[in-house]
Amino acid sequence: MLLATVNAGVGAEQLAEPTEGDFTTHDFHFRSGEVLPELKLHYATYGKPATDSKGHVTNAVMILHGTTGSGKQFVTPQFAGVLLGPGELLDAAKYFIILPDGIGTGRSSKPSDALHAKFPHYDYDDMVEAQHLLLTEGLKVDHLRLLMGTSMGCMHSWIWLERYPDFMDAAMPLACLPVQIAGRNRMWRKMVMDAIHDDPGWMNGDYREQPSAMRTVADLFLIMAGSPLQLQREYPTRDQADSFLQKYLAARMNVMDANDTLYAFDASRNYDPSGKLDQIKAPVMFVNSADDVINPPELGIAEEQIKKVKRGRFVLLPISDQMRGHGTHSLPAVWKEYLAQLMDESSH
Repeated sequence: MLLATVNAGVGAEQLAEPTEGDFTTHDFHFRSGEVLPELKLHYATYGKPATDSKGHVTNAVMILHGTTGSGKQFVTPQFAGVLLGPGELLDAAKYFIILPDGIGTGRSSKPSDALHAKFPHYDYDDMVEAQHLLLTEGLKVDHLRLLMGTSMGCMHSWIWLERYPDFMDAAMPLACLPVQIAGRNRMWRKMVMDAIHDDPGWMNGDYREQPSAMRTVADLFLIMAGSPLQLQREYPTRDQADSFLQKYLAARMNVMDANDTLYAFDASRNYDPSGKLDQIKAPVMFVNSADDVINPPELGIAEEQIKKVKRGRFVLLPISDQMRGHGTHSLPAVWKEYLAQLMDESSH
């Protein structure tokens, strides 16, 4: 979630709309033991795949979104315009960019489609397995030049790196920690889930209108994902702050669904890649920001865990006027110099 933007790249206005599609896999087995007869994954792509003499795709880049987001969050001037436009680092004329909607999000299969609380209880491992099927069976991509992920997508990147260590040339996880979700991060997620689950208006997932708890959910999102510095600078008076909050809540309440949100937060319940970080083969450029309340730098976890990654590097972005708290992960103008280094170091 971004609360403000920075200047778009020079190629923003020249970038065409992405191509969109759906991949359907049948009888998808979840780790919970549940089975979905048809699982649909929606995706968008920029550019075209290039292949070598053996038919292997050589230029694929997959970018994974955050909790309750979708691949559409990257189709913006401040992201696509800065990275994917003509002459930019991931120029769509050179790379095949893949933006999937994860299970439970966007236009992929999700609880709000029909099953509500009877939808399978997916987790991050299920989401990564489905992404792998999309690439290998749907798009015929058996290797990635680069894997990127923001927030939840950052956590998915660590799972990818461990489960499929030879699948990518390089990876750039942004805004997460490669350990079990605990402490305040777990607590606020539990608050979100409890607020929905305990609301009588939720009606065991069969509500006809969004339960009132979604106001609490939106409030928590703002507190955790926002930047205290930027919010103070942009709304320095009481009336300005109140006006922004009113507009923010109206926008958030218009797009959130209780079941989809509940499932999305619950999906992180067993995430913990810390035990296999030493098995990662690809070069990793791991980036967090100093004003990220969800992954606060004072914990020191990122610096400690990256020592286990043989070819890993951790960068903590210092607070600046361009940063936007947790949402800095979607502002490549702030961190693209580190992506450039990673692409250079991992080139063949």
